[in-house]
Amino acid sequence: MYTIQQELEQCRAMLAADFKHTNPLLDQSLRMVQSRSGKMMRPALTLLAARLFTPVNTNTLHAAVAYEAFHTASLIHDDVVDESNQRRGQESINHNQGNKVAVLVGDYILSIALHHLSQIGNPRLVDVMSEAAAQLADGELLQLLGTMSNELSEQTYFDIIRAKTAALFAACAASGAITAGAAEEEVKRMYEFGQLVGICFQMKDDIFDYLDNDIGKPTGNDMAEGKLTLPAIYAIRNSKENLDEIVEKLKKQTATTDEIRRMVAYIKESGGIEYTEHLMYEHANRAKLILQHYADSETKDALMQYVDNVTQRKF
Repeated sequence: MYTIQQELEQCRAMLAADFKHTNPLLDQSLRMVQSRSGKMMRPALTLLAARLFTPVNTNTLHAAVAYEAFHTASLIHDDVVDESNQRRGQESINHNQGNKVAVLVGDYILSIALHHLSQIGNPRLVDVMSEAAAQLADGELLQLLGTMSNELSEQTYFDIIRAKTAALFAACAASGAITAGAAEEEVKRMYEFGQLVGICFQMKDDIFDYLDNDIGKPTGNDMAEGKLTLPAIYAIRNSKENLDEIVEKLKKQTATTDEIRRMVAYIKESGGIEYTEHLMYEHANRAKLILQHYADSETKDALMQYVDNVTQRKF
């Protein structure tokens, strides 16, 4: 992937070594998690951000592994909070093993992330990850507040996704630059780049929720959980009809399957998906503009490709 395939394989090998344990229950759960390994988008960003300044070093590898473990732990905890039965098309840990096991497995994987950061010995990296963790929790709580309030605004939507998704991408990019010994100005630039990419990533995920797909996320799943993302916000705000009753049902999670299906169809017809795509590409172009600060190189091209892969991915 992107000129860093060898480094990504090293990260996978390090994670494979970490995801083994003598405790049979923990080992079984870790194997379940490892069997559904994702796209490694976050460690790839860490590696590429570092390589923009210098060849990847051992510290960068530890940071990349730390962020993949951190991300994995957050997904397990999210599944508990959301009471999700599936993750990437497979049975979730909480559905298979129960919430107690899922929370503890998530905690264990978080300890793996902290261990890898400790190997670097740079307090700045701990600060960056701890800030990302705080923002993730803040974003999830903001989203919970959103399901309980009548407010529907783009500003609130972007506040949520900047915290719950983009903060981790920003931390990955900034940490890559830090491990490469980049100047503070470059670290901040990479942080902004990662944040913009993370916003695009979440917007693309939110678009998927209104399309027939094979990503293990049922169409209309967000609405069924009371979450109204940008396609829905746009459609509702620009509707000539009074949708207060259905919006109230969606937020209270009392809408029927047929009502959710009809709302999904309405959002598609009203241009909510096209509007979200338009804003997503605006953020992608802003991310690419940041890369124009750097001389042409294989890594710069790879980061450009990374942005395109985020916005054009099919899953």
